[in-house]
Amino acid sequence: MSEHLSRRDFLGTTGLAAGGIILGSGLAACGGGGGSSGAKVFKIGAVLELSGADSAGGQLAKRGYEFWVDTVNKQGGIAIGGKKYRAQMITQDAQSQPNVGADAATHLITLENVDAMFGSYTSGVQLAMNPICAKYQVPCIAGSAESPENWSPQPQFTFGIIPSVDLTADKALKFIVESATPKPTTAAVLGANEPFSKDAAAGFAKGAQEAGLKLTTNTLFPPDADLTPIISKVASQRPDILAVGGHDTILINIVKTCKAQNFTPKALIQHYGVTEPAFVQALGKDAEGCLGLVDWDATFSYQDAIFGTAQQFAQNYKAKYGVDVDYTGAACAVSGEVLQLALQKLGKPPGLSAADRVELTKILGQTNAQTFYGPIRFDTSGPHYHDNTLPPPVLIQIKNGTVTAVAPPKSAHAKLEYPLTSL
Repeated sequence: MSEHLSRRDFLGTTGLAAGGIILGSGLAACGGGGGSSGAKVFKIGAVLELSGADSAGGQLAKRGYEFWVDTVNKQGGIAIGGKKYRAQMITQDAQSQPNVGADAATHLITLENVDAMFGSYTSGVQLAMNPICAKYQVPCIAGSAESPENWSPQPQFTFGIIPSVDLTADKALKFIVESATPKPTTAAVLGANEPFSKDAAAGFAKGAQEAGLKLTTNTLFPPDADLTPIISKVASQRPDILAVGGHDTILINIVKTCKAQNFTPKALIQHYGVTEPAFVQALGKDAEGCLGLVDWDATFSYQDAIFGTAQQFAQNYKAKYGVDVDYTGAACAVSGEVLQLALQKLGKPPGLSAADRVELTKILGQTNAQTFYGPIRFDTSGPHYHDNTLPPPVLIQIKNGTVTAVAPPKSAHAKLEYPLTSL
């Protein structure tokens, strides 16, 4: 696969030479007694795209993980054997490159001696991290990566919070067809040629066919491609629906390119990035009417003892960071909660041994929790092994600059705007 590059020799890594280490929340705060190695905090490594093409998403994931760190530390830490131990996140920049991400994971595990790992923003980097975590037998909770390629190899030490995109993208087209008047009959599907985006496009194409839509085009393009000729060809076919698999920057550029060519499909659905605050900030009124897909929203009636209700979580997040949280930020935050629950069940202080980490991985695999994010239970077999497949997808639309649920009916807060009249 194009994104899963060979790692360079560890001693010459760009992850060490150029990426450096960024020490996250909780670094200076220590509490409780020491573990078997004298550690006073649980050290969690995080490999994130803090620079490069996917840096906006990397920062989003970082905020989500940090929010759990800050929340649990304000509550005194993770309770183990009558004591509480604080959490410390040690972050390294993957530079939006899978090979750098693999080297960064190696560094965090072998030199920083982390007790566990948090996953990357993109599936490309996550796919490079998975074999590293397996090699050193360190559990990793991925709060963002949605490509099914993460789970089909059945990774023994990696767990995913968000249902993989092949379980959700197909439903989006069906939601549109069921909700739209008049009924759409045609669709064009595009996707960037990288793991998550191409899988999102495949899901859209599958959903279109199952919904009885005629595909006018179904193609992938390089992530750095000039979108002008691509959109020009799609526009000439006048599809009712344009569905695009990609991350935030590509999706913003898709809208700009459509507008520049005076092309307004009756429905424009994209995944992933529409729900990121940066999407509306970058496009302003041109974001109006754009569709996306989520598996969590602050209006959902979920709650837990750590974050409170979904609404309280969202309010506290915005108070801290000044931006609304989307489902990826929430999934990264709940990744920490899942780790916390497993550590409490393990009952060992910081400075976990190799055997402790293996046992922690087994406990994570048995997770069955109700959280502010919704139900968390990881598949134990099949093509979605260690992925949390329970949360149902919800179709959203940007209305007055706000992410608003429009389908299915039981989750909707407003009607689908269809057809669009302008971007």
